[in-house]
Amino acid sequence: MSQILTFLGKGGVGKTTVAIAVAKSYAIKGKRVLLVGQQEGYNLMLGHDLSNDPQLISSNLMAAQLSSTVLMERYWEKMKSLESQYLRIPFLKEVYGQELGILPGMDQALGLSFLREQDAEGNYDYIIYDGSGDLTTLRMLGMPEILAWYLRRFRQVLVGSTVGQAMSPFIEPMLKSVLQVSATEDLTNQAGKVPNVLEQGTQAVNNPNRVAAYLVTNNSAIAISVAKYLWGSAQQVGLSVAGVLSRGKFALSEFDPLPIQLIPDDVEELEISDRLAPNLAALSLTVDIAKSQVKLFLPTFDKKQVKLIQSGPEVTIEAGDQRRNLFLPPELTGKQANGAKFQDGYLIISFA
Repeated sequence: MSQILTFLGKGGVGKTTVAIAVAKSYAIKGKRVLLVGQQEGYNLMLGHDLSNDPQLISSNLMAAQLSSTVLMERYWEKMKSLESQYLRIPFLKEVYGQELGILPGMDQALGLSFLREQDAEGNYDYIIYDGSGDLTTLRMLGMPEILAWYLRRFRQVLVGSTVGQAMSPFIEPMLKSVLQVSATEDLTNQAGKVPNVLEQGTQAVNNPNRVAAYLVTNNSAIAISVAKYLWGSAQQVGLSVAGVLSRGKFALSEFDPLPIQLIPDDVEELEISDRLAPNLAALSLTVDIAKSQVKLFLPTFDKKQVKLIQSGPEVTIEAGDQRRNLFLPPELTGKQANGAKFQDGYLIISFA
């Protein structure tokens, strides 16, 4: 399995430059690295004509630049090949992948599927993902948990209703081909259970030794503010932020307790992998059954910015422009949230 690293921060602070430097630094040390770009510019920056198929650009370093239209064509062909499993009279054969436009959100779904496939092949020690580095990247990484929530909520609609049964033949091959999940197969009757691939995706994002992010900033007030906002938002998808890479000095307390590493403007000349935390510790979600409490590490937000909604065994936490759905353990199921407070960067929710 690979460790997937990504970089978050305001546009223009040098996230792409840092991502390339980290990839090269690990490759020089003998690590097998795949650098994945989902933005324009890699052909010029790396001096190679990159495509969706990883290619060797130096010793131990492969690189790919994702094209959503090309990926869509590939997945569409998979979808068409699965039609016969669900439809007696296939109709997708009359639609070609080359005709399809990219709808909002498809870029992230296609990018996540590409990362999952590359990780599953086991050819790399590190996969460096350079996306937009903002809420779009976070929503992409949070997609397995979000999709699992939708499947839990709407499974009965798809399985039991007339409308769901009518839609299912089209939905099934789409989910199967792109995300490798099923909406209608038995997910078991136990609340909270989700398809294995989604559960694995959520667990990977929640494991800092599988997926982690670094904040990239400079010493401008705006860049620091954006980095702090993304730090808190990352926790909403269960993504651990391992540290801060900064071009410029500022008060260490701005990102306490994260380690802060200063990097020069000419970061390409730096053995930057030496600046990354070797042992990452998750600062995320803990459940204290004895105290009937749930603690969620949620830095940079305060109580006024957080909204709680409880529906049965699930609690939805809204902070900023992100929502996180927490499925309560059996010991807390049936108890109602009766209080919340912030303490040392943690949101502590108490249940009666």
